[in-house]
Amino acid sequence: MTSFRIPVAVIFFAVSGLFLSGCKAGDAPVASAGHGVSVRVAEVTGGQAQEITLRFSGVVRSTQRATLTFQVSGTLKERAVELGQTVAAGDVLARVYNPALEPARDSAKAKLDELITGYEQAKREWDRSSRLHERGVVSEQSLEQLAARRDSLEASVATARASLSEATQLLQESTLHAPFSGRVEALLVEKDEFVAAGQPVMRLSSPVGKEVEVRVPAYLLAHVALDQNLPVWSVRDRNGAPVTGSVVEIAQAGSVRGELHPVLVSLPTGTLDVGEPVEVGITPLRDSAITVPLLSVIRGAGGMTVFRVRDGIARRVPIEVERVVGERVVVRTGELEPGDQVVYSGITRLADGDAVEVR
Repeated sequence: MTSFRIPVAVIFFAVSGLFLSGCKAGDAPVASAGHGVSVRVAEVTGGQAQEITLRFSGVVRSTQRATLTFQVSGTLKERAVELGQTVAAGDVLARVYNPALEPARDSAKAKLDELITGYEQAKREWDRSSRLHERGVVSEQSLEQLAARRDSLEASVATARASLSEATQLLQESTLHAPFSGRVEALLVEKDEFVAAGQPVMRLSSPVGKEVEVRVPAYLLAHVALDQNLPVWSVRDRNGAPVTGSVVEIAQAGSVRGELHPVLVSLPTGTLDVGEPVEVGITPLRDSAITVPLLSVIRGAGGMTVFRVRDGIARRVPIEVERVVGERVVVRTGELEPGDQVVYSGITRLADGDAVEVR
């Protein structure tokens, strides 16, 4: 039916005709004592409605994954794994050679040993001079100079220890270890190639846990929530039964026009394989207008009302009419809910609080 607008005053006149016409031919006579008024009811429509499910594409990936790099530069001299190989946490994956690392560690160690020797000697000298000072052989000034030299060497020892720790750590960074158990899914550098610090060398992924990331427009972010279940279809079988995934992360809407925002969906174990293309379904929800039959609207001294039937009792509910759409009226009300029953036939015999008999 074609939607159209008419002034609310016209609606008033249309509804007022119900009172002038009296009982319709189709209305049943008033029931005998002990029975409710015989009426006909219709359902209030509207509320939350689902639109068509939208599908967004993504690729299944491991929940735990890492792109591994060296913290030092050098030549890749050893690669202990092959593509697709399974490794355990702590396994050696590769080594780089940097000619400056080992000498730097040895130099720092030698410097530390030298300073420790000097500090211990200065400490012994201060101990001897302190005893001589008590006998009056060594002056206060000489004792203070020895104490200052001792304290200076002690601070130098601490600095040398830090330098040795740094040099040792850098040498250890020339060996790449597996941070977790998983599978080598990509080798990005060949043996004997130069590797810069921070350059990706290989990718590692864990078989425990799978997820898929899809990017959606900003308006759809309001239609997903954390822990919400979403259907996930394999692209190879779009018409098959979907896997149920759970939303674990939702991006915040940005200010960049046309930008798509990531939504991360966790997948159940043992369902889809890593690298498999999938589609994630998101169903937008919208609030549709509350409507009642035009014949159910009553014009009274207090405004427009309808009779709502609950538990066999008819009660007046105030409404505000917005517009007429065919044979129904779009209303604004805080009391009516979708699914409520309102009387559209037998209204003229009803009073607020009457018992009714729906036919």
